[in-house]
Amino acid sequence: MKARGPFCIRHAAADTFAMVVFCFVSGMIIEIFISQMTFEQSLASRTLSIPVNIAIAWPYGVFRDFMLRQGRRISETSLMKNVSDLVAYVLFQSPVYAAILYTVGASTDQIMTAVASNAVVSCGMGVIYGYFLDMCRRWFKVPGYYRAM
Repeated sequence: MKARGPFCIRHAAADTFAMVVFCFVSGMIIEIFISQMTFEQSLASRTLSIPVNIAIAWPYGVFRDFMLRQGRRISETSLMKNVSDLVAYVLFQSPVYAAILYTVGASTDQIMTAVASNAVVSCGMGVIYGYFLDMCRRWFKVPGYYRAM
């Protein structure tokens, strides 16, 4: 049976898996090595981020797909897909990330450093996450999914 409309259980599962795995690993690296948070602070942040990432994974996937469509209206090149992935990632993830860090007690300086670092690193991370998400969608056999570019 083909899925109709924007929701499909495989789509949501693929997006959730991708978000949880990618954000756990990349977030911990940024928090410990760039923001100089302690391992315990980072582990608390990453643990709190799991239910948050579960909640936002599918909406982010829908937002990303929207951004990819907007990018394709300008150009159908792989460069535009990468730019669209980058913009989607930074616009969607930065406020969520700041809220998580605030909740676990990171200082204002730590939050600003982590979010700014994340935004800079997102120049690569958003693109890498886009490829990872595409791969997860293929692994999960999302109905009707095809690689956008």
